[in-house]
Amino acid sequence: MLQATSLCKQYGDFVALNDLNLTIEPGEIFCLLGPNGSGKSTTINLFLGFLSPTQGTAKVAGIDAVKDPCAVRRVTAYIPDQVNLYAPLTGLENLRYLATLAGVIDRSDQVLLAHLQAAGLPNEAAKRRAGGYSKGMRQKVGVALALAKNAKVLLLDEPTTGLDPESIADFGHLVQRLASEGVATLMATHDLAFAAEIGTRVGMMRAGRLEKTITPQALAQVLRPATL
Repeated sequence: MLQATSLCKQYGDFVALNDLNLTIEPGEIFCLLGPNGSGKSTTINLFLGFLSPTQGTAKVAGIDAVKDPCAVRRVTAYIPDQVNLYAPLTGLENLRYLATLAGVIDRSDQVLLAHLQAAGLPNEAAKRRAGGYSKGMRQKVGVALALAKNAKVLLLDEPTTGLDPESIADFGHLVQRLASEGVATLMATHDLAFAAEIGTRVGMMRAGRLEKTITPQALAQVLRPATL
């Protein structure tokens, strides 16, 4: 579903991404871990077609992100660190606007409210202005858009930063639910515990290179306190 082949991105002498080869299948949750500047966000932006690679290819559902970025975005849902909504509009109105931009056909209240509720945002909250939303509530509107689009791929860039533990758990359950329905997920994160909890594979990045791929069980073992 997601495939990077010899993918590189260079800015002058600076190599942001160096020879990435990666395949993520439907139903997988692949977590990218690494410090700032390691290439995590660059990878996501290349898959979205926001950047053009210096070398190699990034494909989503068999579509080349450079040759047809609009087609890529039709099958992809992107949730960044901060989901920006229009504060004067309600959650429902924001979702309708975003769904219109995404080309969703059925944008009736009934259908959109059902997507918001499935994403964990009750009707009462969906009809309130988004200016009063917490970060977790804004993220749920982003998930609801993924449901409305019937997205095949979910790209997440530090989605849990600033969320409280309950909201992190709720968000993780939503991502796992989408994975159970065949959605392929690529998530860049600093949250090692979250990656170990929901990931199916974990990639360790440094200086633009994917150094190794480990299981979430192996990551959890590293995080587990040593017993005396």
